Amino acid sequence: MTFWKCFWRRSIDGRTAILYLLPSVILFSVFVFYPMFRTIYLSFFLTDQAGNAAINVGFENYEYLMGSSEFRNSMKATVLFVLYTVPIGIILALFFALLANEKLKGIGFFRTMYSSTMGISVAASSVIWLFMFNPSIGMFNRLLGVFNLPQIQWLLDPEWALLSVSISTIWMNIGFSFLILLGGLQNIDEHLYESAKIDGAGYFYRLRRITLPMLSPTLFFIITISLINAFQTFGQIDILTQGGPSQSTNLIVYSIYREAFINYQFGTASAQAVILFIIILIVTILQFKLGERKVHYQ
Repeated sequence: MTFWKCFWRRSIDGRTAILYLLPSVILFSVFVFYPMFRTIYLSFFLTDQAGNAAINVGFENYEYLMGSSEFRNSMKATVLFVLYTVPIGIILALFFALLANEKLKGIGFFRTMYSSTMGISVAASSVIWLFMFNPSIGMFNRLLGVFNLPQIQWLLDPEWALLSVSISTIWMNIGFSFLILLGGLQNIDEHLYESAKIDGAGYFYRLRRITLPMLSPTLFFIITISLINAFQTFGQIDILTQGGPSQSTNLIVYSIYREAFINYQFGTASAQAVILFIIILIVTILQFKLGERKVHYQ
């Protein structure tokens, strides 16, 4: 009897657990799993304008993308965008977090200022930067004019457009990274710093031997999230440049959007989405394999 009682109780607990998980399973199934499998399915088809599968073409959509100069330019722009935004954004966020972690009078004001970008939407931020980059009335060209420097077509010149979008993206994302890093800094035991000071360790020695190793789990998290977000950037591209000029800012997510909802080529758009998924998966796995070795968990 004891066995059957335990079995019955466990089965009740299992059904209760499934009942609690059911809303999440339904939501993930509708908004994550079904779209993902549908995208993989459509990547092997030519579709009509409604997005319905019409002709099975196998891997021809992928072969077309591999031979497409437009897709290669999109991948190149995406990689450059990631290289521009992720390292600089994390370094700046860490610098501001180190400053804001100091015990100074009025430091709360600066903490609020550094994290304030979190409270502004991508659309609103992009509109602000659109005015700042304006070649006629924008702040940056006015500053160049003060120093008698030549004016720059920030969003209209292929050589400057991607860099301009990267600058705005760093500003948009720095608030989140700053806040997470500041939280990680404040969780470091103060006794470690006090012991190091007693031993005569300087600031940069403490930074290298205490702060960065103890902050490594937080840095690992921020780097992983920043890489994923950079590959998925869309909003500021759509508002600032629409992928131009000369496709210099046509990042892969915007390319997927244009292929699907402007050109109505859902098959090739789905193939691009699958390729993006594989790239992000590989980058994340490499990050865990290589980056986690240097993480010091308490």
